[in-house]
Amino acid sequence: MPSRRALTRAEKDASGQNGPVYLAVGQLRRPHGVRGEMLMTVLTDFPERLKPKKRLFVGDQHEPLLIRSLRHHAEGMLISFQGLDTPEDVGRFRNQYVFVDAADLPPLPEGEYYHHQLIGLQVFSEDEAHLGVLTEIIETGANDVYVVTDDAGGEILLPAISEVVLDVDVERGRMRVHLLPGLRGEE
Repeated sequence: MPSRRALTRAEKDASGQNGPVYLAVGQLRRPHGVRGEMLMTVLTDFPERLKPKKRLFVGDQHEPLLIRSLRHHAEGMLISFQGLDTPEDVGRFRNQYVFVDAADLPPLPEGEYYHHQLIGLQVFSEDEAHLGVLTEIIETGANDVYVVTDDAGGEILLPAISEVVLDVDVERGRMRVHLLPGLRGEE
């Protein structure tokens, strides 16, 4: 059950309805040089999709900016935006996240999901007992671990492997799992 990481931020419009979902693809660190470049830590599994003229949304206000240039650097990437040509122009974005609209994400192969698609799913055992809500995904070296929080605040840690995750239905907001012995802490 591979999943792709992405910090997610859902916006609500003035009526309280959900608006666009923004996914963090980087975090701006500091200005670099004198031409308006900034050092950016990359937070996406798809850095190759960041290209000149691509629209990104910067900071908590999701200010839309177009990439002017992007190049690799020892500490991440150096990025510059159209219309921001000096260190002073870009300095106001220091330590801000850089987002893309989730609607612009590339589709994943069958059986793979972005983290933001999984967080919030209702999790059920194979006999349809409600176990809780998937509230967090922990990335480990071998496989992700899904944190399922029940109504009482207890947590079940589920390895994201095919022996445990039986099926995922993002449209219905459900995940069905097989609980291996010891996963609930009862055995």
